[in-house]
Amino acid sequence: MNNLRQQHSFWGSLSPLGGLTGIGLLIMACGRLSWAITVAGSLFWVYGLTSFTFASLSLDKVKKIMPEKGLVTLFTCLAVFFGSVYIILFWLLCPFAALEVFLLLLLVPLFCANSGIVQQMHSTAEHKYSDVFDNVSDAISQAASLASLIIAFSIIREPLSYCMLTFPGTYQGMVTIMYFKSGAFFPIGIFAASAGSLLLLGYLICLYQYWKGKMGNG
Repeated sequence: MNNLRQQHSFWGSLSPLGGLTGIGLLIMACGRLSWAITVAGSLFWVYGLTSFTFASLSLDKVKKIMPEKGLVTLFTCLAVFFGSVYIILFWLLCPFAALEVFLLLLLVPLFCANSGIVQQMHSTAEHKYSDVFDNVSDAISQAASLASLIIAFSIIREPLSYCMLTFPGTYQGMVTIMYFKSGAFFPIGIFAASAGSLLLLGYLICLYQYWKGKMGNG
């Protein structure tokens, strides 16, 4: 179990940062800071509540109601349920902002279900109360690493593409919180498209691998 937790840590090979398992969601959600914030909130909500509910159902006192097979399916249903609750709540607060990221919010439960949390929780035979806290902490750390990446990329990408930073809200779906004066090289329209975000991602991955190797050798 310790090996699995190390692999799913912030620097692990199976983490969203180390293995880039959330690259599709990252590319689509980092176009605007407002999108990134909305998706980040969904990541924390879905990962946290789903892992807590599933870990609680795996305790010895209530384990008898859990099916012997289909645990991944059950975890996926829980993730979809909490993802739907988040969409409804966000829709009530800001319907236009919810419309802009509706597809991205639908993808969050799928990334959660494919994150390996179920295998991590059931890597040991016994589940105590302390395991609930540990498993929820590991799941939230995965959500935090992916959410941090999405927000960090959006802070870089949106000013390069649109010379502004936005926040979810208002009847337009987003509000401009910062505007940068456009110059000879800004905005760079290529970064607004997925191809531009892939170029930016590739450059930052090279930097990450360089510093990771340098830290490993050190």
